Amino acid sequence: MIAEEFSSGNSPLHNLDPRVKIVVATLFTVIVAIENELNFLLLALLFSLSLLIIARLNFKKVTQRLLIVNLFILLLWLFLPFTSPGDTIFSLGPLLASREGIHHALLITIKSNCIILAVVALLSTSTIIALVHALRHLYVPDKLVQLLFFCYRYIQVIHLEYLKMTTAMKIRGFKPKTDLHTYKTYAYLIGMLLVRSFDRSRRVYHAMICRGFKGEYWMADHFVLKKSDIFLATLMLSIIFGLIFLQWIPSIPF
Repeated sequence: MIAEEFSSGNSPLHNLDPRVKIVVATLFTVIVAIENELNFLLLALLFSLSLLIIARLNFKKVTQRLLIVNLFILLLWLFLPFTSPGDTIFSLGPLLASREGIHHALLITIKSNCIILAVVALLSTSTIIALVHALRHLYVPDKLVQLLFFCYRYIQVIHLEYLKMTTAMKIRGFKPKTDLHTYKTYAYLIGMLLVRSFDRSRRVYHAMICRGFKGEYWMADHFVLKKSDIFLATLMLSIIFGLIFLQWIPSIPF
C-alpha cells in the first residue's frame, strides 16, 4: 500500500477531525493561490510553518518533499526573470533580468511552499481512508469519493503489475537504449499496463456487484466534533480570515 509516513502521531493536528482539516486546508490553499500581496504571503508562510511545528513531523522527510517541489520551481527562476517585460535589474550577456520577472518567481515560490507545508501538516496527518470518509461527510459527490478511494486502493496493484512486466523484460535480455526498439518496447509496456488495468477493473467491478454494491460508499463509523476540534477550527479560521484583512497593508517594497 501507499506509505502514509505522517499519519501516525499524537499531536493536536493528528487528533483533529479530518473534516476540519479538509475545510481549513481548502480555504487556505484557495486564498494563498489568488493572493499576490507579499506581506500576506510571508505571514501565510509563517502560519504554514506553525502548523508544521504543531504537527511535530519529521523535518528531514518534510524537507525532502519540499526539495522535489522546489526543483520544478527552480526552472521558473531560470526563465521568468529573463522573459517577463519590465525594469532591468541585471544582465547576463544578451539576457536581461527584469524586476517584475523576479517578483513573479518569488511570489510563486512562496505560494507553492505555503500550500505544500499546510497540506502536509493538515492532510498527511490523517490516513487516506479517514480523508475519504471525511469527504463523504462533507457531501462531496459519491463518484468523486469512490474514485479517490479506488485510486488509493489499486494504484499499488497496478504498480506490482508494472514491476512484473519490467522484470520479465529484463529476464528476456532487454536493455534500454536510445533507439526505435526501446521506444516500441516502452510503448508496448504502457499499452499492456493499460490493458491489464482495464481487465483488473472489470474483475473488481463484477466482484463488487456480486457483493451487492449499488454505487454508495457505506460508512460504519461516523465522526463526532469534540470541543478541541471546534476550538482549533475556530482558531485556524480566525487566523486565516485575519490574514485576509491584512492584505490592505502596503506591501514590502521590492
